Amino acid sequence: QEPLVESGGGSVQAGGSLRLTCAASAYTSRATNVVAWFRQAPGKEREGVAAIYTGRGIGDTYYADSVQGRFTISQDNDKNTVYLHMASLKPEDTALYYCAAGIFRYSDYPLVLKSDEYLYWGQGTQVTVSA
Repeated sequence: QEPLVESGGGSVQAGGSLRLTCAASAYTSRATNVVAWFRQAPGKEREGVAAIYTGRGIGDTYYADSVQGRFTISQDNDKNTVYLHMASLKPEDTALYYCAAGIFRYSDYPLVLKSDEYLYWGQGTQVTVSA
């Protein structure tokens, strides 16, 4: 079973919305405590977009400045699933979006948007925003 599987990408006009889904295997969910979304556009470095501390009673979230106020990350623990709701999309949001899972101490929150720290990655889902 794949550790993480993304879905929900597609093409949308600027100003529109999409919801991405990251489904984790049961093992991945037990072995990690943070899930994040990253994106990578052609010719650009991978960028951390949003992260959430998973598990019941936690749920602290973190966002890149570029998406703050437009994107929302959330979790459904019963389904081992994390969502990224994206609103007010812009052409510069066009990228391949990945979810990743890792282990972080709660004091390590400044690291949750850095890709080097993650153990498991999905294959990605493409988001294309047209002007």
